[in-house]
Amino acid sequence: MNLQNVPVVTSISAAEFKEKYYDAQKPVVIRDLSKDWPALNKLNWDYFKSIVGDKQVGIYNNVKSDAYTPINKADDYTSFGEYIDMIKSGPAAWRIFLFNIFSHAPQLTKDFTWPDHLMKGFVKRVPMLFVGGQGSITHMHFDIDLSHILHTQFVGRKRVLLFPYEEQHKLYRKPFEVLSLADFSNYWDPERSKINYEEFPALKDANGYEIILEHGDTLFMPGGYWHHMEYLESGFAMSLRALQPKLTDKLKGVWNIVGMRNIDTVFKKTAPQWWYEYKKEKLFQAADRKIV
Repeated sequence: MNLQNVPVVTSISAAEFKEKYYDAQKPVVIRDLSKDWPALNKLNWDYFKSIVGDKQVGIYNNVKSDAYTPINKADDYTSFGEYIDMIKSGPAAWRIFLFNIFSHAPQLTKDFTWPDHLMKGFVKRVPMLFVGGQGSITHMHFDIDLSHILHTQFVGRKRVLLFPYEEQHKLYRKPFEVLSLADFSNYWDPERSKINYEEFPALKDANGYEIILEHGDTLFMPGGYWHHMEYLESGFAMSLRALQPKLTDKLKGVWNIVGMRNIDTVFKKTAPQWWYEYKKEKLFQAADRKIV
């Protein structure tokens, strides 16, 4: 893979952000965007336990989906407090995603500021929390609604691998899904990497970015960007989502949710193995055309 570091800035003006990153559809890390948020130092494991420790949450392991895996179905369920105890005690490859903690504790919305000066269209009803134990992995995918994301890391370090949407066939995107067939686990460690370049040769030509997010870092991910995340330490982050400004891009997101996903669900239920093999054939054909 051809990787470069995500650009990092301490602060940035709205004009520069729009010109260099938003309009150019390139990622950037902004170090000081969250520096004045009370949430930056207020949110910690003990505080979470005190306010939402009794809430039931779905948790996800590191196993990649197969022909029979329902979309977004949790691998287990527990209370948030029990989950926090588990990941605080050491490596635990379990994560929580798309947890709207703010619906349970709306007072938390007062602890951060929506960065409307950078972009418009934020979906302010659903800021989402992403939590993972040390060693947990969010496998390579892009967000189905194609929203722009500002992803702020509060606790723990996290390694992020990013690719523009246009690299989808080099990444072996599954047709009718937002997922890659390839496994990028520990891609950065030669001794533990699961990337199989013999099976997935187009990956060698994929052009992307990487970064390690630290406490307080905010990563801008343009809409449709592929991302793979690995929790180097147990931690959590918050994502603020902003809809695409163009109607055509909004409609693509709607199609992904109500059209593409439903088609995939029907075939997974009625002919899972045939559908899986059919998609594998198509994705390898698309990838082969991208090999230099």
